[in-house]
Amino acid sequence: MTSAAAAPAADVRPDLTGRRVHVKVPATSANLGPGFDTLGLALARYDDLEVSVPTALTGQDGPGLDIEVHGVGAGEVPLDASHLVVRAIAHTFARAGVELPPLKLVAHNSIPHGRGLGSSGAAIVAGVIAAKGLLEGIVEFDPDDLLALATELEGHPDNVAPALFGGLTIAWVTPEGPRHKKLMVHRGVSPLVLVPEHEMSTALARSLQPESVPHEDAVFNVSRSALLIAALIQSPELLLQATEDKLHQHYRAQAMPETDRLIRALRAAGHPAVVSGAGPSILVLASDPSARAEAIRLVEASADTVWQALPLAVDFMGATVQPA
Repeated sequence: MTSAAAAPAADVRPDLTGRRVHVKVPATSANLGPGFDTLGLALARYDDLEVSVPTALTGQDGPGLDIEVHGVGAGEVPLDASHLVVRAIAHTFARAGVELPPLKLVAHNSIPHGRGLGSSGAAIVAGVIAAKGLLEGIVEFDPDDLLALATELEGHPDNVAPALFGGLTIAWVTPEGPRHKKLMVHRGVSPLVLVPEHEMSTALARSLQPESVPHEDAVFNVSRSALLIAALIQSPELLLQATEDKLHQHYRAQAMPETDRLIRALRAAGHPAVVSGAGPSILVLASDPSARAEAIRLVEASADTVWQALPLAVDFMGATVQPA
C-alpha cells in the first residue's frame, strides 16, 4: 500500500466500531470480441452494498459475521465467510496487516450471476472497496493497490479494472503487478446486453480454448483489437468490423449454441454482437440508440428462447464507496 498513511504493523487492531460504508459497483463486459483478457467495459447496472462494523454480532457464521442478500443470488449464495464479498474484505484487511473486525453485510444485487457480466469481479471489487472505506485514515490504497488486490482474487484484471475505474479499460500485467488505462467511450455507443435464462461456467468456457492458435488468427485479433479502441472512442461506425474475433468465441460456441446462433443472426443484420465475457450473455455495441432498438426487435422476432434485453449506458464512474 502506498499512501500518506503508511500501512500499520501486522495484526494491529484499530477500533473500527460504528464504521459504516455504502458501496456501489457496476457490471462489466470483458473481451468485447477481439480483446481477450485485455479489454473491459463498465455498464450501468449495479450491486449496492452496505458494510458496517457493529458493536457485537452473532450471525449465521457464528460471532462476528452477519450477511443479508437481496435480489440476485438471494437464497443461493453462501451466508458465511465463504461469501465472495467477505472473502475480498478479509483478503484486503490481511494484506493491510489489520485484524478483521465483526462485519454486517447487506447486499442488494442486480448483476446477473453466471451470465458473463462480471458478477464475481463485482463482488471482489465491492469487498476491496468496502475494506478501503472501512480503513479510511488508517491505511490508504492507491489505484494500483486496488487493482492488484482485486486481481489476486479474480485471477485476471480485465473484469475488475472496469468495475473499479469505469469506462473502457485496457488491462495488462507487468512484473510489478497489473496495470490499466481508462478511456472514455464515444457518446454514440449504445450497449445492449441480452441475458438468457441459463448460466455458463467461466471455467468451462476457458477449458474449451486451445493452448495455441494459428499465427494468422493472432495477427487478425491484434488488428481488430486496435481497431476496436478507435471505434469505441472515436468511430462507432467501425464497430461491426472491429468486433470480429478468431481467438475465443468460436471455440466456446459448442457450449452455448443458442448464444452463437443469435450472435450470427445479429451480425448478419449489421449489429456488432459479441459474447459478453465468458457468456452466455450477448453484448451488442450499437452505434446509436436506434440501432439498439432494431437489435431488440430482431431478437424478439427470431430467438427460440427467452432473452432479457437490457439497454444499458456505459458507466464512467466505476466502483464508489462513501460513509453510510
